[in-house]
Amino acid sequence: MKHQFGLFAAALVLSTAAHAQTKWDLPAAYPATNFHSVNLAAFAADVNKATGGKLQITVHPGASLFKAPEIKRAVQGGQAQVGEILLSAYQNEWQMFGADGQPFLATSYADAMKLYKAQKPILEKKLGEQGMMLLYAVAWPPQGIYSKKPVNSAADLKGSKWRAYNPATARIAELVGAQPVTVQAAELSQALATGVVEANMTSGATGVDSKLYEHLKYYYDVQAWLPKNAVIVNKRAFDALDKATQDAVLKAAADAEANGWKASEKVNADTLAVLKANGMSVEPPSATLRADMQKVGEVMVKEWLEKTPEGQAMLDAYRK
Repeated sequence: MKHQFGLFAAALVLSTAAHAQTKWDLPAAYPATNFHSVNLAAFAADVNKATGGKLQITVHPGASLFKAPEIKRAVQGGQAQVGEILLSAYQNEWQMFGADGQPFLATSYADAMKLYKAQKPILEKKLGEQGMMLLYAVAWPPQGIYSKKPVNSAADLKGSKWRAYNPATARIAELVGAQPVTVQAAELSQALATGVVEANMTSGATGVDSKLYEHLKYYYDVQAWLPKNAVIVNKRAFDALDKATQDAVLKAAADAEANGWKASEKVNADTLAVLKANGMSVEPPSATLRADMQKVGEVMVKEWLEKTPEGQAMLDAYRK
C-alpha cells in the first residue's frame, strides 16, 4: 500500500510539472545555419534555462512550419505563439513596416540602429493594436547587388530578371528597368539555377546561404539598406505567463537583440570573404552606379513619405 501511495505521489508531481510547463512554437523563414536562426535557438535556450524548463520554445527554421509570408498572420491568430518576420515584407499592409527597406536611408549599422530607435515606438503601437508585442529586432547585413554580368551603372540592369522579395526590391527593379520576379529566400538557388533570376539585391549572408557564387559572378557592395527581422509574440500568449516567466522572456529578448546585431556585423565581414574565396568578384560600386542608386533611393523615400502619415515625424526623429 505504501509503495502504491509513493507511485501515486510521484505521478501527481509529474502531472503537476507537466501541467505547469508551457510550450511555444516559433516559426522562422531562414535556414537553421543562418545567424538569425542561430540567435533564435540561443534565445529559446536562454528562456528554457531561465524558467527552469517552465517555458519551452521550439524554433522551426527554414519555413518548415509556416512559409515566410504566413508567419505574421500565424502569430496574430495564435496558431504560433511567437515568430520571426522580415518587417519590410509587410510594407504593403502598413508602410511603416518598410521604413528600413527604403534604399540609402540608413546605410551603416550605426544609422540602422538610429532608424530602429526612431521606428520602434510606432512599430510597438501598431503591433499592440494587432494583438502582438515586439520582443526584439536584428538587422541583416547591408544589401548589395549580385549579377551575372558586370554592372557599372543602373542602365546595365535594364531588362535583367531581378529577384524581388518585398515591395521595395520590386520598385527598384521598375525604376532601373529590370523585370521583378518574386522569389522567397528558400527558393532562390533553384530560381538562379533555372534562369528565372539573373540579378538580385540581398546581403552577403543570403549570398552564402543560397550559394549565389555558383550562379552569379559579381557582387557590388552598395550597402543600400539594412532590413530587420523582428521577433513578435502573441499578446494573449504572453499575458498568460506568470510575471517571472514574462521577465525571463524579456531579458532573453534584450540579450538576443544585442547579440544579434553583433553577430550581423561579424557575418557581414565573414560572408564577403566567403564570396571572394568562392571566386566571386566583390567590389565597391562605381561612382556612376552609386549616384544612380542614390537617385532611385530619393524617389522611393519621397514616394514612401506620400503614403505614410507617420513617416515624416519618424524621419525627423532619425535625422536629429
